Amino acid sequence: MSSSAPSSDLLDRFAAIVGEKHTVRDQAEIAPHLVENRGLYHGASPMLLKPGSVDEVSAILKLASETGAAIVPQTGNTGLVGGQTPREGGSDIILSLERMNRIRDIDPVGNTIVVDGGCILAEVHKAAAEHGRMFPLSLGSEGSCRIAGNLSTNAGGTAVLAYGNMRQLCLGLEVVLPTGEIWNGLRRLKKDNTGYDLRDLFIGAEGTLGVITGAVLKLFPQPLGHQVAFAGLQSVDDALTLFKNASSLCGTALTGFELMPRIGVEFTARHIPGVRDPLETAHPWYVLIDISTSDSAETAERMMTALLEQGYEAGLIQDATIASSEAQQQAIWHMRESMSDAQKPEGGSIKHDVSVPVAQIPQFMAEAEKAVVAAMPGARVCAFGHMGDGNIHYNISQPVGADKAEFIGHWREMNKIVHGLVLQHGGSISAEHGIGQLKRDELASIRSDIEIDLMRRIKTAFDPAGIMNPGKVLKV
Repeated sequence: MSSSAPSSDLLDRFAAIVGEKHTVRDQAEIAPHLVENRGLYHGASPMLLKPGSVDEVSAILKLASETGAAIVPQTGNTGLVGGQTPREGGSDIILSLERMNRIRDIDPVGNTIVVDGGCILAEVHKAAAEHGRMFPLSLGSEGSCRIAGNLSTNAGGTAVLAYGNMRQLCLGLEVVLPTGEIWNGLRRLKKDNTGYDLRDLFIGAEGTLGVITGAVLKLFPQPLGHQVAFAGLQSVDDALTLFKNASSLCGTALTGFELMPRIGVEFTARHIPGVRDPLETAHPWYVLIDISTSDSAETAERMMTALLEQGYEAGLIQDATIASSEAQQQAIWHMRESMSDAQKPEGGSIKHDVSVPVAQIPQFMAEAEKAVVAAMPGARVCAFGHMGDGNIHYNISQPVGADKAEFIGHWREMNKIVHGLVLQHGGSISAEHGIGQLKRDELASIRSDIEIDLMRRIKTAFDPAGIMNPGKVLKV
């Protein structure tokens, strides 16, 4: 794969595939596609292509493989590790799936929906709801992120505890390979043991093995009962005990258990319009509890009441409130989902998307904060996340009054501290955001030689010309 910029003649050949109407060459129009969501990565590209069909995607990749042109697939551009951002040299052509946004089919009996890779997640939610069904993946960016990106990063979100991440929510895929060949694996079967599971190779591959153009996703019945509570606690240990109680009492009805620190609540109430602290007094830690039941609203209410009463009696809960309306439920969730954005007005933020075994969360949190503050006095730890599945967004805001650029310059230093403790506790340095550019070099240092070698063999087998999203996931 050549790193030199494509010639004007080659660019014209790419443009002819989709038509000039769907080809973007103007740099001002391309500019929003060149920057990662947090501004960590800035790339360059001579052209953005907007194919409208699987055949057009196939023709683009076939031409790219023949000529060595690099292709960067991009959907909603909401990724947080630079996996969707072209490189700085200006040789990468961006392939956008925004025109491929059809809901192809819905089967409410078989509980499946077939969608284009460019479908916006919120539109999938809407389509499922119109048939009395639910697609459970829920993300703060669901109004702009797209299904192919969700699959390519194996997105998790707030409902993994009950429904799993995208790997568990997908039955089949349609993928265009780097050679231009089309694999139609849009199977709707829950049981299909016929050889290697090719689907799992593309989920989480971050566009390095092919372009996901379609998917069969699992749907679920809309819950008849739904309760959301917000509780104040003294410690992360108390939160862990409450989670164990909730799991025993509610079983699969426990659909969310989110952990939040006081500083996170303060940031969101201060900077996000319409957000307020649901409790009258401040507490060191908080949990958001979400219960959904398939039989009745009364069952959900009974479960939540019993859980909170049990928590009060055990001294785990200091105060709590149950949302009395759907609007209040959404408001509490909005506060949680806005917590990362609420850090921006506070200055620089060094973020970590990590996971550790659930039982290890209290010890990891205590050790990490001690180490981070020792390395950078005044640093403000805003660690929150999906406690039920061990995924913690361990974010560090700059000390008050510090220089933002100087603080961000310590990114790798903070990574080394936090990720080192994560690995000591048997965790992962990437829980749901992927590897991209941000963690590419670190991946090579923490995975075994045989694992990296196997990944390279897979990459070479699928993409012998090396055109697919070069520089992401694997260092080549």
